[in-house]
Amino acid sequence: MAQRSSVPAPMEALLAAELPEGGGWQFEPKWDGFRCLARRDGDEVTLTSKSGKPLGRYFPDVVGMLRGLHDDQFLIDGELIIPVDDALSFEALQLRLHPAESRVRKLASEHAAELMLFDVLELDGTDLRAEPLAERRTALERFFTRNKAPRLHLSPMTRDRKTAVCWLRRSGGALDGVIAKRADLEYRSGERAMIKVKQQRTADCVVGGFRYAEKKKVVGSLLLGLYDDDGRLNHVGFTSAIPAKDRTELTARLEKLIKPPGFTGSAPGGPSRWSTARSMEWEPLKPRLVVEVRYDQVTGSRFRHGTGFVRWRPDKDPMQCTYDQLAPELKPSQLEELFA
Repeated sequence: MAQRSSVPAPMEALLAAELPEGGGWQFEPKWDGFRCLARRDGDEVTLTSKSGKPLGRYFPDVVGMLRGLHDDQFLIDGELIIPVDDALSFEALQLRLHPAESRVRKLASEHAAELMLFDVLELDGTDLRAEPLAERRTALERFFTRNKAPRLHLSPMTRDRKTAVCWLRRSGGALDGVIAKRADLEYRSGERAMIKVKQQRTADCVVGGFRYAEKKKVVGSLLLGLYDDDGRLNHVGFTSAIPAKDRTELTARLEKLIKPPGFTGSAPGGPSRWSTARSMEWEPLKPRLVVEVRYDQVTGSRFRHGTGFVRWRPDKDPMQCTYDQLAPELKPSQLEELFA
């Protein structure tokens, strides 16, 4: 029996402009939830986030469900989701990240979380990561058949590109896009060895600072940063598309995090012919908050225009917010070389 290892880093994805063509690809929906590696070893069940943080205390309903399965030793890769009114609610997932156990259990009783499976890494003490995806998928389907339970799902997959294109056209709401994986590829822990295609380009950024609004002392814009290869947080743009109803509460939250330097690489506030004394003033923050923003173009490692606020990402470690998110979208002709 293979020795069980600690929870590995999940395999990640690169952004592409189109779904790859040709044979050898497996396509899956990209679900709008929290990535989760779930391990069971007897009565012990752990849930680990993409950033390596434990999630079990926030999702006791999922822990209990996994503890009741037929198989008692496994490590599976999937997505935590919460359906609310026939749609998946990312906000409901965010609300679960609450320090009070009583609050978490109340939320769980109102809207139970579910787990969408799409890969298996270990089963009955055997490490499957070196096996090709096609074989892991077969093992996962058998696992699911043996362990059918309410709120446990097997993510669909297809090897037909036309079907995957239809999924992509219908993405939004429950689906965040489509993931393409090589059927002959092993599980490459911590590597961007999958392809994701989304209907819009987004990036997860660290909030390195903020500016107050001109006429009222509430937050006017968030200053966004990404980490470079040397671990420096560089200013890359801003977003001011913050709902008015959230600004007062958000301002109080941000003011508690004020601490220089905010950005440890390039910083905002440099003089230009458009800048004024007011526009150069900003408050530095501890690098704690991550926000997902929508953007159109990148020029010189910065967003060319202001970005659109999408949502907060409490599930994302700030150090995971790096420049590789802004890499040019891969063209289909580049994919063969990437996976050689």
